[in-house]
Amino acid sequence: MKTILILNAKIVNENKIIEGDIFVKDQKIDRIDKNLSHLKADIIIDSKENFVFAGVIDDQVHFREPGLTHKASIYTEAKAAVAGGVTSFMEMPNTVPNALTQDLLAQKYQRASEVSLANYSFFMGVGNNNLEEALKTDIKNVCGLKIFMGSSTGNMLVDNPTTLETIFREANLLIATHCEDEITIKNNVERFKELYGENPNASVHPQIRNEKACFLSSSLASVLAKKYNTRLHILHLTTTDELNLFTNQIPLKEKRITSEVCVHHLWFSSDDYAVLGNQIKCNPAIKDKRHQDSLWKALLDDRLDIIATDHAPHTWEEKQQNYWNAPAGLPLIQFSLSMMLEKVKEGKITIEKMVEKMCHAPAICFQTEKRGFLREGYFAHLVIVDSNAPFEIKKEDIEYKCKWSPLENKTLSSKVTHTIVSGHLVYENGQFNETKKGERLVFER
Repeated sequence: MKTILILNAKIVNENKIIEGDIFVKDQKIDRIDKNLSHLKADIIIDSKENFVFAGVIDDQVHFREPGLTHKASIYTEAKAAVAGGVTSFMEMPNTVPNALTQDLLAQKYQRASEVSLANYSFFMGVGNNNLEEALKTDIKNVCGLKIFMGSSTGNMLVDNPTTLETIFREANLLIATHCEDEITIKNNVERFKELYGENPNASVHPQIRNEKACFLSSSLASVLAKKYNTRLHILHLTTTDELNLFTNQIPLKEKRITSEVCVHHLWFSSDDYAVLGNQIKCNPAIKDKRHQDSLWKALLDDRLDIIATDHAPHTWEEKQQNYWNAPAGLPLIQFSLSMMLEKVKEGKITIEKMVEKMCHAPAICFQTEKRGFLREGYFAHLVIVDSNAPFEIKKEDIEYKCKWSPLENKTLSSKVTHTIVSGHLVYENGQFNETKKGERLVFER
C-alpha cells in the first residue's frame, strides 16, 4: 500500500474543525497533527485548506445486482459512490432473486469483492417463510436483517403477524424496516384509481402512500421492538407523527430504536411533483413542506440519527411510464454529499452536524469496526471537498448506470476532489484508480 500525506486540511471530525495534516500508512490513519510536511510519502496531496472528513457511510442503497443489472450493478453504483465521497455502503436484499438464503447472500458478497470500489455490506432479507435461514445470519460480518413491512420494489412484503412477532423476538442483530401499512395503501390505490383512472399525475403519490400508512407501520415496529428489546432501525422517515416515536434524550450508542432520513426527503417536497413527476416517485413518498420542516427539526435535535440516500436507480424509460406503472425510487448516491453541503451553505445545517449524520452516526449505529471517524489507528476512509467549486450536474458526468438525475442541469457549489478507501486513493479529480477493490465491513458486536 502506498503511503499518503494530506497537507493543509480543514479537518471536520467529532464536532470540531481543526487545521492540520493527515498521514496514511498500511490502510490506517497513522498520524493526525500539524506540520507533518517533513514526512516522506508516496502520494502527497495539498488539500489547499479544503475540508477533509471521514468517508460517508450510506446505510441504504439498492445496487440491483443480481437480476436487475439493466438498471445498475455493484460495479457502476460503487464507482458512483466513491465519486461522491461515499466510502462504504449497505445494500438491500430486494434483488432477483431476493437475498433470502445464506447462499444467495454469500454470492452478493463474493461479487462485491470482485468489483466494488467502495467497502460494502449486504442486508439479509426476511420473508414470510425464511425465518430459520434469516436467524443464521452472522452478527459480526452482516450489517443487519431487512424487513419490508410495506411492499415496494422486489415483492418482499412481510405481512404475517406471527412472522413479525417471531423475528422481533428472536433476532440477535439489528433489524432495519421499511414501514408503510399495506392495507391503507391498497385501499387508497383502489379509491384513487376510481377518481383518476389509469394515468394520474405523480402528485397523488403522497396521498396514496400517506401519513397514516407510514405511522401505522412505524408505530407497530416500535411496539414490537420495545416488547422484545429488539435493536430496531427504521429507514427513510417522512412524517411529523412518526418523529414522536424517537428520542434525543440518550446517546446514540445507547439507543435500541434508531432512525434514518434520506436526502431526497430533505431536499424535495410535494411541490416538486409538478415539474419532476415520476422522477421523484419513491416509497415512502416525498410529502409536503410541513413534513419536510419537521424532518429538518428532528434531524437537528437528534431524533433522526442518520442521513442516507436509498439510492434506487431505474432506467429513464421505466420512469416515463404512467404513474401506476412507473417504479418507485431515484438515484442520488453520486451527489448526496454535495446536496447536503448545499444545505450547509444555505445555513440549514452545520458541516459538523452533517458529518456527524453521514459519517459518524452510521458507524455508531451499526457498530462498524474502526470506521466513520478520523482517528489515529482507524481505517483511512477520507474525503476531500472543495466547497468553492461549483459544478453543473450533466448526464455525461453521471457514473451510475441509469445515467439520469432529478438534479440534472442544477449547479451545486461543493465538489468531491479526492476519495480514499482503506488507504487507497481511489478517486482524484474525476479519475479512478481501480487497482484495489473495497473490503467487506466488519462489525464490533
